[in-house]
Amino acid sequence: MVVVMRPGASLEEIEGVCEVIHRHELESLLMPGSVMAIGIPSAIPTDLRDPLEQRIQILPGVSKVTQVSRSYKLASREFRPDSTIVEIGDVRFGGPEVVVMAGPCSIESYDQLKRSAQIVKASGATVLRGGAFKPRTSPYAFQGLADEGLRIMKRVGHEVGIKTISEVMSPDMVGLVADHVDILQIGARSMQNFPLLIEAGKSRHPVMLKRGPSATIDEFMLAAEYLLAHGNSKVLLCERGVHPLDRTYTRNTLDLSAVPVLKEISHLPVIVDPSHGVGVAKYVPTMACAAIASGADGLMVEVHPNPREALSDAAQALSPEAFESMMQKLAVFAEVSGRLCTPKRVGP
Repeated sequence: MVVVMRPGASLEEIEGVCEVIHRHELESLLMPGSVMAIGIPSAIPTDLRDPLEQRIQILPGVSKVTQVSRSYKLASREFRPDSTIVEIGDVRFGGPEVVVMAGPCSIESYDQLKRSAQIVKASGATVLRGGAFKPRTSPYAFQGLADEGLRIMKRVGHEVGIKTISEVMSPDMVGLVADHVDILQIGARSMQNFPLLIEAGKSRHPVMLKRGPSATIDEFMLAAEYLLAHGNSKVLLCERGVHPLDRTYTRNTLDLSAVPVLKEISHLPVIVDPSHGVGVAKYVPTMACAAIASGADGLMVEVHPNPREALSDAAQALSPEAFESMMQKLAVFAEVSGRLCTPKRVGP
């Protein structure tokens, strides 16, 4: 349920509505915006819903009372009409500027990550990505540097002056990873790891949630609801591709139709990962531009100083030259879409 206040409603009138809500042992959530609104995120018993709506409707300062029709509440634009801006230092997700997160799939060494950070920052990225813990299909594949990888990420982030993001895989690791990076990534395989979602929500640390490869939009939104319901307002949604009908040409099918849908039904910023979305480096720049044209607030792209030597996801990693070229193209698509993307030129 959402209570929309009249323009200019007084603090006393707002408190009066909250008092009635609390009297029925329900939580109230103030939602400032172009018009002040008060949300009731918890489920309201069926026999109480109509009587409560009628009681609130006649209170001073109330314009209207509406019911949120979707099963997810806090993530819904019905609940919060204004788009959320997630600020992490000087990086703003959901504003006019396209945010680019880039770096290697996995942290292989200090030298490799620092070189990667310098490359992506020089071309205009504002967040460095890199995996310390790598869940791999094969138990024999490179699994990451674990704790040492996190320490490298934290050191490189400070030295280069760039925000950082890395994946967290289990509830007990949330505090450790949050101590070393600016944004927690919950990977596609963990989208419905509910204990992990709960702990990440309680941490209040910025989180980027990836859509599972077989997840519906509603399942994706309900996973985000776990984070929001446990107190975390700094949530990013990430589309990273769904299972393809044909694996002959691409690793996944990048579902760009999800971007305008998510922007319509949710107030949360939407990120697109074209690297995992197609899994083939030569197609990544095209899909990155398409993602911006579809309305995405940002991108996550894999970049490696020497993709041929990458210990994981080599086929989808961009070279430094390809990344710089992509960033130049993104600026054009961003401008046409009414957005901002200001790449830096590495070359002369």
